[in-house]
Amino acid sequence: MRRLLVLLAVLLALAPVPALAWGEYAHRQTATIAEANVSPEVRAKVRAMLAREKELGTPDCPLKTLQDASVWPDCLRGEGWRWGFTFAWHYRTAPVCKAFDPKANCSGGNCVTAQIVRAQRVLADERLPAHERLAALAFLVHFAGDVHMPLHSGDNEDQGGNARKADYGIKPGYNLHAIWDGPLAERAISDPADPVVRRYSAAERAELAGGSPDDWGRESWEIARSFVYPTAFDTEDLCSQPLPDRTALSQDDIVRGVPIARKRVVQAGLRIADLLEDAFKPGPLVPDEPRRRRG
Repeated sequence: MRRLLVLLAVLLALAPVPALAWGEYAHRQTATIAEANVSPEVRAKVRAMLAREKELGTPDCPLKTLQDASVWPDCLRGEGWRWGFTFAWHYRTAPVCKAFDPKANCSGGNCVTAQIVRAQRVLADERLPAHERLAALAFLVHFAGDVHMPLHSGDNEDQGGNARKADYGIKPGYNLHAIWDGPLAERAISDPADPVVRRYSAAERAELAGGSPDDWGRESWEIARSFVYPTAFDTEDLCSQPLPDRTALSQDDIVRGVPIARKRVVQAGLRIADLLEDAFKPGPLVPDEPRRRRG
């Protein structure tokens, strides 16, 4: 049995998985935006749940704050033997050269949109053990961030851009997915003169938030289809012929991408806030549907 477990751990470690969506900094910012936009009552309930961290048994993956929750599911990749079944939950890619199908690529609920719904229902159910609800809290916060990253929904036969090498301006050594994960997102949310972490007005939330996880996935897919790929490869005819395996984002490409990445991070944070508010409301969730606010 010991040999079998070791072999399984090795196989899981070697199995290809998509790159993480949003780098750690952007994920933590979505959580901080959410924390700034929930009610004091929900903030207190979240902190009370986080105080049960030790019951999860993940000492190598801290879960002491909502910011920790935003990256905890990625940290679990270091324990594939235990958490490998969750790895497919981080994405739901759909071909940008085909019509969007909201029911595809989610067998058995193993995709990011279905897991947002599941996590919110588990979090809302006070009959469940505290450690299950705490894990659901972390999955909810993280996956709501993941689904807003365009290349975790849009794909052009390249693992969401992972197989397309790309330079970030004059900096080589990236792939298209990694650019949107890291340097582009970080630049988009790092302007001290226009901070993304603040309390947003009701009017701003009405404009930026709302919708369901399926809606958010479709938004990301549309951004990948209409902006990410055409801009990266300087083409308006995205689907008539295969794209090259390598490209480079110019400074102009980066500048044009910054407001898009910024908006997705802010939307993720505000929608996480709404998911948390609704999860902690009295009463059961409607089966198979997340509670969601409409603008």
